[in-house]
Amino acid sequence: MNVIITGASKGIGKAIAAGFAAEGATLFLCARNEVTLYNTVAELQTKYPACNIKAKAIDLSVKQQTQVFGAWVLAGLADTPTGKMDVLVNNAGNFTPGTISQEEEEVLEKMMAINLYSAYHLTRALLPAMMQAKKGLIVNMCSIAALAAYPNGGSYSISKYALMGFTKNLREELKPSLIKVMGVYPGAVMTDSWGDFDNSSKRIMEASDVANMVLAASKLSPQAVVEDIVLRPLLGDLP
Repeated sequence: MNVIITGASKGIGKAIAAGFAAEGATLFLCARNEVTLYNTVAELQTKYPACNIKAKAIDLSVKQQTQVFGAWVLAGLADTPTGKMDVLVNNAGNFTPGTISQEEEEVLEKMMAINLYSAYHLTRALLPAMMQAKKGLIVNMCSIAALAAYPNGGSYSISKYALMGFTKNLREELKPSLIKVMGVYPGAVMTDSWGDFDNSSKRIMEASDVANMVLAASKLSPQAVVEDIVLRPLLGDLP
């Protein structure tokens, strides 16, 4: 299985990469921080020697770099046994809290660039090959911030609403091509976005919870798709 994961150096992206690596997949990973990315590659390759991992440091908030990564993935796929892409996980993203009236200038542009445009431009770069193969699963990492407005959501929430719209439109468009499109809407997950939050009481979810759901969805029969996954902490969203 060939799997492309963006924002794969930590958090949810790293957990998804670990899940597929454990199953011996060939991974194409990217993240902005080169050191963190290659440390992740070394860690996964050591723990799961049966998998094959290729990685490239890319800033996906820049359209041209996203297109470069897409071309790099396509070239790498040609060297794999099937030459086809099985799963694309558009996970790269960033969270900047704030209110629309108070947040700094350019926050909306920055949130849209990484949370929406990265997924849009990378998907477009890879779609022709997927449509020709008439197979594949595209996973867009949305957020519960895309389902309901909440205090201090600001431009982050706007960008995730937009990603949800992209996901739903893409799903309808690609049905004739037999390509699955899934939106994932996690609530609070213990990642770097939560800083030094004390999760010793297990109040919020682990990144592996999201990864396990993505892996399960990738194993369905060709005629079945999980359209949306909503995951929340058992005790509900944090106030």
